Amino acid sequence: MKVLRTPEQRFEGLADWPFAPHYADIRGPEGVTLRLAYVDEGPRDGAPVLLMHGEPSWSYLYRHIIPRLVERGHRVLAPDLIGFGRSDKPASRADYTYERHVDWASQWLTGLGLQGVVMFCQDWGGLIGLRLVAAFPERFAGVIAGNTSLPVGAGSNPGFDAWLHMSQTIPVMPIGGILNMGTTRELSADEIAAYDAPFP
Repeated sequence: MKVLRTPEQRFEGLADWPFAPHYADIRGPEGVTLRLAYVDEGPRDGAPVLLMHGEPSWSYLYRHIIPRLVERGHRVLAPDLIGFGRSDKPASRADYTYERHVDWASQWLTGLGLQGVVMFCQDWGGLIGLRLVAAFPERFAGVIAGNTSLPVGAGSNPGFDAWLHMSQTIPVMPIGGILNMGTTRELSADEIAAYDAPFP
């Protein structure tokens, strides 16, 4: 497995992003070690809140929520899923599967030993995060799920099929532009650049 790593300087000076990165080593296929990046802010003994981003975003999505939760005494954790943000990016599309994403997130969660977690998840963060809740219910105190679901093997819908087709055939994916299309306001040029930062 070939693994790409975004240079750290791509994350310097991003708008509204003062958070220091933390890293965990995750076992990948073929004995490859992947580096998963995450935000870990607030008191270590604070009630933990887990923020799970979707696709094609990264934990930058939660830049305004993290400080508000920390102000209320929470320990706030926001991982960058493998392939996104500061986390390592396997180079081949075939390297990414739903089960691998669940496994990588599971390794990270259990490695931290968290208990009493309240998780907020959206989009693919929910498809992956809700599987964590199902696998480790003793670690969670609550779940807030927005614009997501838990697949039950019933097939896909036209919206997902359209996303799948576009994401697999577009020659260059304009991450910031895609996220801007999904917002209720226009993102600033700095915000779009921050969403593009992980993908030079």
